[in-house]
Amino acid sequence: MNSGGSMEGSPFIIAVSGKSGCGNSTVSSLLAERLGLRLINFTFRNLAAERGITLQQVLELARDDPSWDREVDERQVAMAREGDCVIGSRLAIWLLKEASLSVYLHASPETRARRIWNREGGKYEDVLAFTQSRDAQDTARYAEIYGIDNNRYDFADLSINTERLGPSRIVDIIEAAVRGLRPSRS
Repeated sequence: MNSGGSMEGSPFIIAVSGKSGCGNSTVSSLLAERLGLRLINFTFRNLAAERGITLQQVLELARDDPSWDREVDERQVAMAREGDCVIGSRLAIWLLKEASLSVYLHASPETRARRIWNREGGKYEDVLAFTQSRDAQDTARYAEIYGIDNNRYDFADLSINTERLGPSRIVDIIEAAVRGLRPSRS
């Protein structure tokens, strides 16, 4: 844990990372709401919406053009450094080493695919195959672009298996860690 990040000094940043379907977006949003912090969760999905193309198209373009990853990552990091926040992104814990607290969320590919399927529909088997394919593509891209192995997260302050925990309980765990770092705002 980085002991920095006070209201007087550097920003208090909680970086939350995890693969697709692990609960990253939901947990980051709920955590930011509970703590009264800005939420930063700018993803390929947002970039696709800005450009008027599908997520699948962005993923295909990003496979051969690292500028897509860099744009998303640079925008997220710049937003996070503007002040106290919760940032939820695939690479937040790697790109924001100065984060006051780094959290990695994980669950099995099957659980993550089931969550995505419940959210987006389609055939479960197709969602599972897409999730596994995306995991492999993401891992290869991050290694090539940044030299990051996103399967190694042992440096994170907290590693939470989200397999059997709901978002509220996960946020409770993170909040307990935050209380140990930051005096309450009375």
